[in-house]
Amino acid sequence: MDDIHTLRRILKDCRVIAVVGLSANWHRPSYFAAKYMQEHGYRVIPVNPQYKEVLGQKCYAALRDIPDKVDMVDVFRKTADVLPVAEDAVAIGARVLWQQLGVRNQAAADLAQARGLETVMDRCVKIEHGRLYGGLNWVGVNTGVVSAKRPRWLPY
Repeated sequence: MDDIHTLRRILKDCRVIAVVGLSANWHRPSYFAAKYMQEHGYRVIPVNPQYKEVLGQKCYAALRDIPDKVDMVDVFRKTADVLPVAEDAVAIGARVLWQQLGVRNQAAADLAQARGLETVMDRCVKIEHGRLYGGLNWVGVNTGVVSAKRPRWLPY
């Protein structure tokens, strides 16, 4: 599901995001996206067995180790590695399985959807949030648009 209304609703309603594959290296895309979401009021829960802490948050080795409720599972893993993550997302009661840019595991999406989760594939939470909520210029994307005109909302 990737229509604009669904993406906007998911980003509005899902405030706790478990980021699977989150790196502690500041130059990695997972770190950049997670930091952006954290700075915009989301609770980010890192999931990576390599670290004890990322972005000031306790890092868990696996999704099933997280003691708190998770709304969205954001996957920064290879496409081939997503199916077990989808199974874990179902097991912990997440509402959304979000596969990042370049990640398109249809079997994982089908499993998640069959178990009641919404799914997003091949999209970045940071880019979609910025696009839908006006933050594309935050660290890294210069929109080059400066205008005194009111934004026009598209009728879709």
